[in-house]
Amino acid sequence: MTSFISSLALLCLSLLLIIHQPKVWGQSPIDPIEGFISLPLNRSFYHIQRPYDVPEDQRYQFIDGVHKLWGYNYSSGVWQFEGYGYVPRDTSGVCIMQVFGASAPHATTLMVRVYNGSLTYYRGPVLLSDVYNKWFRLNIIHDVDAAKVNVFIDGVLKLEVEGRGGTSHSLKCGVYAQDNDSSCMESRWKEIKVLKRI
Repeated sequence: MTSFISSLALLCLSLLLIIHQPKVWGQSPIDPIEGFISLPLNRSFYHIQRPYDVPEDQRYQFIDGVHKLWGYNYSSGVWQFEGYGYVPRDTSGVCIMQVFGASAPHATTLMVRVYNGSLTYYRGPVLLSDVYNKWFRLNIIHDVDAAKVNVFIDGVLKLEVEGRGGTSHSLKCGVYAQDNDSSCMESRWKEIKVLKRI
């Protein structure tokens, strides 16, 4: 009888293992779009982000069904962003320029934000008050190897901070919603340059 119960228990255990065996991925191809419908992907569904004074073909191309977009990623050296920025009145709670990439728990090495008319490093300190409706020159110098970031506004050093690590960085400008963001967010950029110290 003990042998019968042991055999029955072994059979039940084998059935449980078969029934509850985890799904193993990659054994046979499946179609992951099954059950979805295709929507049109045309210019009414996306917007090419670029400086307003740079022709689109210097930032984006669509040839033979292939979208080509380009920018710069870096992991070492000294890199600089320069651009003339403009923030219209009532834009608030947004990042207008960032050095993307950092070590956990951070995602960025630097953010230049706008809150209630002031240009800030993250939430503070204030880099430039009364920023609305006027052009300003912004230079960000990121020395990856020395872990330093300098922020200049109109040629004046406003901030020097420690870097935040990370193995890959990129320089971005535009508008990226943050906390307490306004319903309308806008920044304008011209004469954007990306420079590398030689």
